[in-house]
Amino acid sequence: MAGHAQRASPSQAASTGSPVRDLFSTPLNALLTVLVAWLLLMTVPAAVDWLLLDADFSAATAQECRAASGACWAFIAEKHRLILFGIYPYDEQWRPLLASVLLVALVVCSCLRRFRNGWLALWWAVALACAGVLMWGGVFGLAHVENRLWGGLPLTLMLATFGVAGAFPLGVLLALGRRSEMPAVKALCVVYIELIRGVPLISLLFMSSVMLPLFLPEGVSIDKLLRAQIAIILFAAAYIAETVRGGLQAIPKGQYEGAASLGLGYWRTMGSVILPQALAIVVGPLVGIFISLFKDTSLVMIIGIFDLTQAAKAAIADPQWQGFSTEAYLFIGGIYFVFCFAISRYSRTLERQQRPDAMW
Repeated sequence: MAGHAQRASPSQAASTGSPVRDLFSTPLNALLTVLVAWLLLMTVPAAVDWLLLDADFSAATAQECRAASGACWAFIAEKHRLILFGIYPYDEQWRPLLASVLLVALVVCSCLRRFRNGWLALWWAVALACAGVLMWGGVFGLAHVENRLWGGLPLTLMLATFGVAGAFPLGVLLALGRRSEMPAVKALCVVYIELIRGVPLISLLFMSSVMLPLFLPEGVSIDKLLRAQIAIILFAAAYIAETVRGGLQAIPKGQYEGAASLGLGYWRTMGSVILPQALAIVVGPLVGIFISLFKDTSLVMIIGIFDLTQAAKAAIADPQWQGFSTEAYLFIGGIYFVFCFAISRYSRTLERQQRPDAMW
């Protein structure tokens, strides 16, 4: 019996093989391994040569950069402030830099368990207010800067941060409304979610930029940046609602019955018993939505908002430094990758913390 119980199944035996042996375990795997190795040998050395070995990091002019056989990173050194801060006044660019650092620090502190207490919401309010003061100015001796001059990475971070901060609670409320037993509330939430999920974000941005002003009373106007921010919040909230609804459906009925037996009301049941479990289940999909939201902020360039992508296009348009679009897009692509990779790594850590065996 003992010998029979210790006998491993064929799948278990295969899974214990060495990684190198798994690469050639079947003829198809061997063929794919050879093809991938060939592609790496053909592309990696050439990419390293172009990116680093043959690149020009210190050219003073575009002509010197064009003479190099590799990448022209001197273009990034020349235009990095335009790409990162857009057309924000040059002498005041320390303000968007400080606002960006403040937003990133706020998000990082929110991810650390030691800071998750009753003061976190207050810190969010204070930090967002400070970021707004730094960007707008007009107080404390800071020169006023209109938001049409905002751009680059700080604007992208603000659109993403305010988008998540506004869309998450709205999405949770929509998820609860869609599961409500009140027909009117449920119908309104269903119509909203299905309508928003049925159109692309770019359509909402165009409607907020072009069509919404036509329906406003004469003399009433809403700032274009605010309209874009509202469109992003409304769009992300619909997807968050469906994800949270999936988590709510995964909660066993006994959890509701246990809360009812303790005499808990609806909101206390949801806030203390159901929602924490539901959100823990859908951490991965929620983080995926947040990453998509961060990348989708680049679409605001279509309605004339000077985000990170639009700032890179402006840098490329300089007649003296034309022809280096690859370097510019690699640079902003690297910025997007760093932020998205950090978010995804935190998501994996959070998922491990939410496992039942890790909670005990």
